[in-house]
Amino acid sequence: MSIQTTTHLNFRGDAREALEFYQSVFGGHLAISTYADFGMPADVPGAEKVVFGVIAAENGFRIMGYDIPGQTDGGVAGGGATRRENNTTVTDQALFLSLASDSFDELQGYWDKLSVDATIVEPLAASAWSAGFGMLTDRFGVTWSVSVMSAA
Repeated sequence: MSIQTTTHLNFRGDAREALEFYQSVFGGHLAISTYADFGMPADVPGAEKVVFGVIAAENGFRIMGYDIPGQTDGGVAGGGATRRENNTTVTDQALFLSLASDSFDELQGYWDKLSVDATIVEPLAASAWSAGFGMLTDRFGVTWSVSVMSAA
């Protein structure tokens, strides 16, 4: 028996934009259903927002997202900030997304796309524990911890 976990991000009005962005970074099939698709009258504010969104890619990337009803501030719910201070990561965010690859070149490609309009917490570079490690908070407020997987 096996199980699979999928990160489900809750957005404040821009789930469609975020999911389309992540699809442009990682590829895969994007499926989106709106509140109107699930029976909300189309003339009700927010009916066009995402009630269910998922990306599934052959490379293993999978993520889900939706818009919190009535929220329009944009970005991921929970927000917060992450920064480096005295060689330590300091955050008040509830979670990070961890992205790992056995290839630095593959990781660099994802990093380059994710970093558009992002806040770089720690640049992607070799570290004491990885041939490549970096951290950024993308334009939707999601913090990504990326690393090259150890051969061990």
